[in-house]
Amino acid sequence: MIWPALRLFFGLLTLVAIGWQLTIHVRMGFNVVNFFSFFTNLSNLFAAIVLVLGARRLWQPAFTGPDEGLRAMSAVNMAVVGIVFSLLLRDVDLGALRPWINTLLHYVMPCVVLLDWLLQPPRTRLGGRQLLWILVVPVVYLAYTLVRGGHTGWYPYPFLNPANVGGYGGVAVYAAGIALTFGMAGWGLLALGNRLGRRGAEG
Repeated sequence: MIWPALRLFFGLLTLVAIGWQLTIHVRMGFNVVNFFSFFTNLSNLFAAIVLVLGARRLWQPAFTGPDEGLRAMSAVNMAVVGIVFSLLLRDVDLGALRPWINTLLHYVMPCVVLLDWLLQPPRTRLGGRQLLWILVVPVVYLAYTLVRGGHTGWYPYPFLNPANVGGYGGVAVYAAGIALTFGMAGWGLLALGNRLGRRGAEG
């Protein structure tokens, strides 16, 4: 089957890319905790694991993981990664980030994960509970980023740094916009996944 092979390929490729970039950053003296404080890195790492486990699920139907809620979370996270990068970070200096890794993490993987969601829709219907868990992710991430940034003075993204956006009021504006993006992406992808899954079951 080609689909599990594609899941495995992109999942492993992403893990290699993240490991490669981490090695580069460590050699340059970059803080490892900072590296894993980027939402892009966390989301791609999560997506890669979901894809690899999803490949095994297609090859071995008896294998139970990952559930559709985790796939939904991965799809929404990666959609937001692609949208936010294109709108807010495309022209930002990415430092030591290798161009091919940048392309993979910010462009290719969001498309791959979304296509995986649309072409292999959820087998079970997802609703408000799953959407709530999806929205918990950005809230926890934002709280972690602001608390840690307040202690260390380091922020993974310029729009989350109060010094760059006119204080915490500016951060709140960006956070509200990103939260709205999460909400719309979550609602849209769950609704579309439910519809496609129902159509596939009927067909």
